[in-house]
Amino acid sequence: MTQEHLIRNIPFAETLETEGLVEYAPGQVVSRTLARRDTVNITVFAFDAGESISTHSAPGDALVQVLAGEAVVTIDGVDHAIGTGQCIVMPANIPHGVRAEKRFKMLLTVVKP
Repeated sequence: MTQEHLIRNIPFAETLETEGLVEYAPGQVVSRTLARRDTVNITVFAFDAGESISTHSAPGDALVQVLAGEAVVTIDGVDHAIGTGQCIVMPANIPHGVRAEKRFKMLLTVVKP
């Protein structure tokens, strides 16, 4: 019997550069989903400069970890500048959005009840 992998779209038992898991595309936001379960989603994103994810809310707390570049994360109408090596939590059920000031990569982990 084969065990179901909970993480997908990524090689197992290999050392990888997190930033290299997703590449930039002109005028786009590109994503690679690593896990999608009832209680957790893990996704790597690459934003071209000026691209964004519009304001929305989600049922779980969302941890943004910046892998490269600079962005503005808006939480409940307040802008937060964030850059390489930094992180911020977007609380559950609170409106939030992300806008790339420069090309920007992030690892997003959403934990749901």
